[in-house]
Amino acid sequence: MKPLKTDRKTAIEDLLAVMEQLRNPDGGCPWDLEQDFATIAPYTIEEAYEVADAIDRADIPALKEELGDLLFQVVYHAQMAAEAGDFAFADVVDAVTAKMVSRHPHVFSDAQAANAADVEKRIWEDQKAKEKSGKGHDSVLDDVPLALPALRRAQKLQNRAACVGFEWPDVSQVLDKMDEEVAEMREALKGGKKEEILDELGDLFFVLTNFGRMLGADCEETLRQASRKFERRFRGVEAALKAQGVKPGDATLERMEGLWTAEKKKERT
Repeated sequence: MKPLKTDRKTAIEDLLAVMEQLRNPDGGCPWDLEQDFATIAPYTIEEAYEVADAIDRADIPALKEELGDLLFQVVYHAQMAAEAGDFAFADVVDAVTAKMVSRHPHVFSDAQAANAADVEKRIWEDQKAKEKSGKGHDSVLDDVPLALPALRRAQKLQNRAACVGFEWPDVSQVLDKMDEEVAEMREALKGGKKEEILDELGDLFFVLTNFGRMLGADCEETLRQASRKFERRFRGVEAALKAQGVKPGDATLERMEGLWTAEKKKERT
């Protein structure tokens, strides 16, 4: 194993210097000079997903690279803000440092935490509530980001509402609500109006997310796992068809379903 680099100050200063030069009107990169917060934001989101992908694949070298790319996004936004006179990279660091100290009174002060759940459900929520009151938020939902993936945002909204008591007493009641939404979807399908059908579909997604949340699931991760399972099994179907000299587009649904069932049995043995 290579020795870990410990000179953090020099490392970050080198990165900041590279960013400054890229945005320098005198000899900088023409592409970088044209960018603004809005044009860079999609890259920031993409890099966060690539970090998650490297973790999913347990690819540590890739994780190191992707974390660097994500850090560069933070530096990029901070550089543009500094040019506008709004804030600098050091302000970003100071703000998050102060926030982390504030949100961990059980580490940096005299508060007590019995376990991880106690930290998440009591201490963090109390600290975040204090921060929101200082910012003048009118609703517990105010700072749930619009740009989150829809499934993750739905779960966050539901978590926030549950924190103030807007919650089903029992998970079985969510199943009852799901049955109700399915019935409404059947009615919408009979009506044949696409707008109503899509509206009911959204309600179904939202209720199913609530069901998963009450089971303690991370719904985004649960769906990701289901997608990986589908991909794995369908690739198995494709491989089986190829071994039989058949292209997927030429196979009947019945044939592919038989191979799909065989793939499921393989995983269970």
